Amino acid sequence: MTADSAPADGPHPGRGPAANPLGHGPILLLTGARLADGRVVDVRIGGDRIQAVGTVGSLGPIPALPGAPTATTGARIDLAGYLLLPAPAEAHAHYDVAFSAALPAPPPETAADLTRRVTEAALTSLGYGATAQRTHVRIGDVHGLHRLEAVLTARQALLGLAELQAVAMPRLLTGLAGADGRAQLRDALKLGAGAVGGCPELDPDPAGYVQVLLEAAREADCPVDLHTTAGDPAQLARLAGALAPLRPRVTLGPCSALGPGGAATLAGAGVRVLLLPQNGCCTGVEGRPSGLRPELVRELAAARVPLVAGSGSLRDGANPAGRADPLEAAYLLAAGGALGPDAAYDAVANQARAALGLPPVRVDAGFPAELLAVRGDSLAGALAGGHSRLVVHSGRIVSRISAVREFADTVALALPRQSGSPGQDL
Repeated sequence: MTADSAPADGPHPGRGPAANPLGHGPILLLTGARLADGRVVDVRIGGDRIQAVGTVGSLGPIPALPGAPTATTGARIDLAGYLLLPAPAEAHAHYDVAFSAALPAPPPETAADLTRRVTEAALTSLGYGATAQRTHVRIGDVHGLHRLEAVLTARQALLGLAELQAVAMPRLLTGLAGADGRAQLRDALKLGAGAVGGCPELDPDPAGYVQVLLEAAREADCPVDLHTTAGDPAQLARLAGALAPLRPRVTLGPCSALGPGGAATLAGAGVRVLLLPQNGCCTGVEGRPSGLRPELVRELAAARVPLVAGSGSLRDGANPAGRADPLEAAYLLAAGGALGPDAAYDAVANQARAALGLPPVRVDAGFPAELLAVRGDSLAGALAGGHSRLVVHSGRIVSRISAVREFADTVALALPRQSGSPGQDL
């Protein structure tokens, strides 16, 4: 992968914002990329949109800015050997507790520590390709709004790199015990939380919990993203009926205990289901992880329930080995046989973007320039072992990971290598 032209960093009077430190300005030309349908194309990006997609060599040179005919304003990136895809999104994270499993004591709750942990988690996910991310944040009780404030500080710091959304998640909302949670929920929405959530099953009155959330969501005109195991059919039916008027701005997950007939209930309500393929659980629900059952995914898919997949955990108490890689979630769905590679990737890409209220992405003119280039000759190949990645957000390269495989001794059969590279690029 090479950049043929890269402007000097720093502001340019009259030319808009500073150039991207990863190597380009307002125009970006991606050449020789393979699409999921097998075509090999060039893609020209201008601003935050895809300008044109054509056969290799058909898009011509990178244009210059008006008034500066001798200076190119972007870069040409060779993506031969890479698959170009709509960028995935992280639809379900808990960044306020990320990396906490490795600590000998509960993680620090100071503003600086929380902000650093959330920012590191978001950048980790961005490196894997997630240009849009949603994290659930506990509010109320001893936490107050401190964790949410840290997430919102990190969100501001990440502007231009990734889009970070926060879901305010109170534990209790009903009765006298829930008075603090109700007040904190109102304050969280005023502060900047973009969605409301939590786990109704942890409240003594699950139906009342949902009603408080619905009122807050209507008042703030925001989506609802709830945790539920969906193990009680009667309670699930009441929950689905209450949430139906807000569709399609409702997401439920992980639904790990969904029983017979549950998929039909969810399909009738028109809600999305968020799956957590790593272990079927997260810190938002209580109990031991039960894993994601392939038959559950098949039942939901057969009922035509829109499926979204997320990580749920990044090395926290719910999953000390958790990863923030959307392709890992898609791989697990496909490897388990529950979904094909295309549907599995869609669950972490455009279905995840829809859950976050974002427009769809296609590698086509006019669509948002939210893209992931990953090493591989097909979608199945990329899910199986695509380590090298280039991430485009709002038309800018915001992250690049290059992995090289080397062996100690010469082998009889020559390994495929990139020109000028000491080993095989992955």
